[in-house]
Formats: sequence, structure tokens, C-alpha cells
Amino acid sequence: MSERTRASIVQNYDAEVSALIADSRGVSVMDALRIFLSSETHHMLKDNSLRLWYFSPLAIFDMWENEVATGDPRNSLYLRGDEIE
Repeated sequence: MSERTRASIVQNYDAEVSALIADSRGVSVMDALRIFLSSETHHMLKDNSLRLWYFSPLAIFDMWENEVATGDPRNSLYLRGDEIE
């Protein structure tokens, strides 16, 4: 198993991204937290080898939105590395 990202780092992202989910989806922060905790994006965030904590909470939120829309957070421009024209 890969090394896990420090809990204090993950907790900060949990709070920030959950607030963004709650605002965008019109759900409570607790429901948004439950949604985020069960996502592949959150699982990836906990994997320290991926170093997703280099990204801002907004970028992690974008990854989560891509996961919801396409089924895979790796479809986010932040991870694909596509040029934006």
C-alpha cells in the first residue's frame, strides 16, 4: 500500500472542497463531505505518492466535478496536462 498523505493536510482539503460542493450542488456541508469522502478524487488525495496536495482546493474540486461528469477525476485538465488555447 502506498504512503498516505498526512491527515492534517487531507482535513483541510476535506473542509474546503466540501464547502465548494455544498455551494455548487445546494446540499448541506455534511452531505457534501459524505459525497467527497466516498469519491475517487478523495481516495487519490489520500495517496501521498500522487502529491495532489500541490494543487489548490479549487483544482481538487475541478477533479471531483470531472469525476462526477465523466466517472474519472483524471479527466480534469489539471491532471491531463492539455494546453489551454
